[in-house]
Amino acid sequence: MNSGFPGVNAMLAARWSSDNLCRRAAAETVLPQGVSSLSTAILTGAPPPGASIERDLRALGFTVRVADGNGGVARAIAAVPAAERVAVVDARFTGHLHSLRLGLTDPRFPAAAVPGALTVLPGARGALTAALAPGSAAGRDGAAIAPGGGGRSVAAPPATDCLPDRLAAGLAAAGTPVHAPDLGTLVATVPTTEAARAEAEAAVAAVDDEAVRLRSAVKSRDGFFTTHFVSPYSRHLARWCARRGLTPNQVTTASLVTALIAAGCAATGTRPGMIAAGALLLVSFVLDCVDGQLARYSLQFSTLGAWLDATFDRAKEYAFYAGLALGAARGDDDVWALALGAMVLQTARHVVDFAFTFTLPAPDPAAQGAAPGGATALSGRLDRIAWTVWLRRVIVLPIGERWALIAVLTALTTPRVTFTVLLIASGCAACYTTAGRLLRSRRLPGGGPEGARALAGLADSGPVAEAVARVAPRSPGGPLAAPLWAAAGTAGLLGWLLFGPDDRGGWTAVLAAAWYALCAGLAIAAPLSRPFDWLVPPLLRCGEYLAVLILAARGGVNGALPAAFFLVAACAYHHYDTVYRLRGGAGAPPRRLVLATGGHEGRVLAVTAAAALWASGQGFTTALTVLGGATALLVLGESIRFWVSSQAPAVHDETGEPA
Repeated sequence: MNSGFPGVNAMLAARWSSDNLCRRAAAETVLPQGVSSLSTAILTGAPPPGASIERDLRALGFTVRVADGNGGVARAIAAVPAAERVAVVDARFTGHLHSLRLGLTDPRFPAAAVPGALTVLPGARGALTAALAPGSAAGRDGAAIAPGGGGRSVAAPPATDCLPDRLAAGLAAAGTPVHAPDLGTLVATVPTTEAARAEAEAAVAAVDDEAVRLRSAVKSRDGFFTTHFVSPYSRHLARWCARRGLTPNQVTTASLVTALIAAGCAATGTRPGMIAAGALLLVSFVLDCVDGQLARYSLQFSTLGAWLDATFDRAKEYAFYAGLALGAARGDDDVWALALGAMVLQTARHVVDFAFTFTLPAPDPAAQGAAPGGATALSGRLDRIAWTVWLRRVIVLPIGERWALIAVLTALTTPRVTFTVLLIASGCAACYTTAGRLLRSRRLPGGGPEGARALAGLADSGPVAEAVARVAPRSPGGPLAAPLWAAAGTAGLLGWLLFGPDDRGGWTAVLAAAWYALCAGLAIAAPLSRPFDWLVPPLLRCGEYLAVLILAARGGVNGALPAAFFLVAACAYHHYDTVYRLRGGAGAPPRRLVLATGGHEGRVLAVTAAAALWASGQGFTTALTVLGGATALLVLGESIRFWVSSQAPAVHDETGEPA
């Protein structure tokens, strides 16, 4: 392939390389969920000679049609079935295959665009048709292209500018959000002359499309352990999975199964079993990283996958806690209280993180460039020092560091040592993160009505607390009124259970639970829209979970602590499910579910009453088991119904915030 002219040789080599890459991509590409052979891409005219745009679109799973002018595009769109994705692509488009993949195949967005290409899902088809109407700005054909200064004109549709770009602008102006992916070094452009086209092709050849795709599969912000000890090879595993047609949901399920096997190994209580458990827990974490990287690599996002990824992490970790406790019991060491304490602390930490996030105000474009103050300014200055960034990511003990710590301690020490170290490390991390959020809250205005609704849903208040809230004064009081009421109720309940005269609770504990319910109602009487109101849900979680732990631990009833672990795990799942619904904009779970499960204060009243009624014997253990089973059935049933429904949001953690 040598023409005798170096410049022409370079262009031919680049084009030959691009064609081979397209053929390889067509053979290896796993179509993203939401993109199938039924998806249609409409070119705005005949592509220039030698252009690869048709091959690229077919490699991504599109059926390609060539239209003639705006009227032809409108007729072609009308001919596409309403249930299909449709894309409009300028025939002159020049760029990387992965640019088109990012712009046209991501199922999370109703409309998305890159320069020269636009796609819409069925829900946005009406807006696209309106943007193409003859009277709209995008629907008017322009004059023919005049030759540019760089050379003769490239074959192009009749419009003087780029129709997909005008359509994207029209959709955005009409109120339809149009996602614009960050292309980084990737190329996506619409050249209008041969010289511009040659320059664009040279830019495409200068960047390795596959290398960029592989790098982008990894979160831009992740923990130290994940970044340096997992991602360097897990992304290659993700590509291996993609080339063999595996889906993220399959990898997520494999991660869960591996973690459950690890929990079973830990339950044996033997040293070989503990070593195997630690190794398998690390394998499970690697697979947990691979599923997200596979989703980003191949853009296989789905609502079911988001739900599985969000909930399975907690299920795996807490199942491993139970396995460690069972293994310790085989050696006559009862660590169920420590296992339950670790679960309570970890769940409370997450509730703190989520609740604080709900109170953050929306970004204000007018305030951009203003100098932040206080803790935010200090954090910004520390972010400019590389080693402090990694140190702080380790201190907060995200999932990578936490699972690595658990795995190593499991293999080398005993379950009691593992839980003790984990509780100390998690406690320090909780103090660090909570202190930072408290300092930042001093300068925040509060979450507003939307944040107040999210915090009210996360509070999980039942009928008793709501009855108190209806008759309580609606005035917000001071900035700390709601957190102080929640703290008073939690402190009164836990203080009485810890230092009261009856180790097994008794009926005075029911009165303490009634005080807790009263304070919980007063805490939510006014909208939770003030800067420190995010403290209310985590305080209520601590009150509920720790009350169950204390009653089960102090009662001394055989089997009470494992039953308490089961009950708190069911409640924790309910609260995690609530968080991910709220993060997806779907609102809190239906009111009927909260009423059926009693709300947090109803469950506290039920548990204290059960302890008073069945202070001795197996009655209390049976009551905890029945309450846990009923809660689990109700919560799981509603959760599965919602997340497999068409109304479920796609919640994907692309921030890299520690979990």
